[in-house]
Amino acid sequence: MTNEEILVKAQKYVTQERNETFRKEVEKLIADKNFDELSERFYKDLEFGTGGLRGIIGGGYNRLNSYTIQKATQGLANYITRQKIEDPSAVIAYDSRNYSDLFAADAARVLAGNGIKTYLFSSLRPTPELSFAVRQLKATTGIVVTASHNPAKYNGYKVYWSDGCQVTPPHDDAIVELANKVETIKIADKDENIVYIDEEIDRKYIDMVKNLSIRPDLIKEKGKSVKVVYTPLHGSGKMPVSRALSEMGIDVIWVEEQKEPDGNFSTVKKPNPEEKEALQLSLDLGKKVGADLILATDPDADRLGIAVPDENGEFVLVTGNQLGALLSDYIFSSKKNLGALPAKPAFIKTIVTTNLQKKIADFYGAATFDVLTGFKYIGEKIREFETGTEGYEYLFGGEESYGYLIGTSVRDKDAVSAAVMTAEMTLFHRSQGRSILQQLRNLWKQFGFYQETLINLDFEGQAGIAKMDSIMKRLREKIPATINAVKVVEVKDYKTSQVLSSDGKEKAKILLPKSNVLQFILEDETVITARPSGTEPKIKFYASVYSDGEEAAKKKAADFDKAIRTLVG
Repeated sequence: MTNEEILVKAQKYVTQERNETFRKEVEKLIADKNFDELSERFYKDLEFGTGGLRGIIGGGYNRLNSYTIQKATQGLANYITRQKIEDPSAVIAYDSRNYSDLFAADAARVLAGNGIKTYLFSSLRPTPELSFAVRQLKATTGIVVTASHNPAKYNGYKVYWSDGCQVTPPHDDAIVELANKVETIKIADKDENIVYIDEEIDRKYIDMVKNLSIRPDLIKEKGKSVKVVYTPLHGSGKMPVSRALSEMGIDVIWVEEQKEPDGNFSTVKKPNPEEKEALQLSLDLGKKVGADLILATDPDADRLGIAVPDENGEFVLVTGNQLGALLSDYIFSSKKNLGALPAKPAFIKTIVTTNLQKKIADFYGAATFDVLTGFKYIGEKIREFETGTEGYEYLFGGEESYGYLIGTSVRDKDAVSAAVMTAEMTLFHRSQGRSILQQLRNLWKQFGFYQETLINLDFEGQAGIAKMDSIMKRLREKIPATINAVKVVEVKDYKTSQVLSSDGKEKAKILLPKSNVLQFILEDETVITARPSGTEPKIKFYASVYSDGEEAAKKKAADFDKAIRTLVG
């Protein structure tokens, strides 16, 4: 775009933005003729990805602000109106991020202005509780304002449909199409059609989490004996996680510095429970008090990270794949041993999640279903079970990026219920004379030694988008013969729905929705996946390796990490 074209877009935005803070940001950039920054803010509009809208907070069409929130919400309202739904309604929640409460109010007033009854939480609540509330209130749609575990400069906006699941085709595409065409935004002047909700949903949600317990009597009897350190990383998990655990009989030891909401996440660079740096205060406290388990949730409490002590009392971070395997084993084995396993149990995982979990599910007679990355596809699959005739009953599912769902009352990843189940699992294994790490090694010995590595390559701005596209194009046009000196035997291209041989010839069709994902299958059972993120300016490379020993598997994963970085260049 030329400077003149950028300037026209910026000037138009100024006339549309009702929020003074964001409007003045752009007015100053125009006055200063700062075309580099104006270009970054206006060269494109924010787009829906796997998690809805997500972007840097600020003025501009390529930023998250009151106008972009209101425009997206008007598109949603227009879509609902077209569906001719009788007495439509919506639920809105938000986390601790900067402007989250403002953006939630912006969305509520747009929906209310379009005659849609809107239930709004009066203070921050986790994403899974929003999904739960949509189902409880039989709402048409739901919105949660969050940017999950991203740095403080980001915020986001996720849309849910009446089943409590993030919108999937055809809803998502139609909402985006209508949002792009929005010219007039209807905004209610006051709180007409807005109903504030809190404890009536909180109570039902907490009760649901508690009722998922497999061994409530064990917690009641021995819950006080397990030491659990917990950090909400300045987010929305504070109330529900501590409340559910304490009501069941497990006391929480707080990381006090991270207990209260803080949109700047002042104690961490990024509030991501996957990363050791974000958990450092927890690790220090855990060692000091001799904790049995450290729990950490991200700002909207849909992702759960944990750490546990080894034989020497040093804390080890458990990966998303590993915790998923441990929970799979605990849930399926416990239900089988207690005679509570249904006739046709179902387990759902994403295509980048370790096959160790499939082996565990297979062992207990549960059918495994693979879906695309994005938890909405797990929710969509659960809906298929409920409306289908095959008789599958969903028990558990998850993704490698620290997301888990137990039961079907929520249709998104739920770190609150996962945290409670993890505490129960820890207590159970302790009662059997073993630690979490010992149980993980037991699973490896039984099913094989799996290790995974994840490489995040960041690409900011216009040049970054072009670089990402170039990498994916090169990998498609020239399939590597080997990676880390191991032969590539098959390629799955989810964008073209093709399974290809190493020479590029089609072998089969992929029966999943199209997605910009490439997966390389190697002759030693290594699986390498390249996936541009749908919500962040990055490409994620996943490698899952298999070996005959723990140390050999770790070394192999490290070798593939280096090989992938060399391949990408």
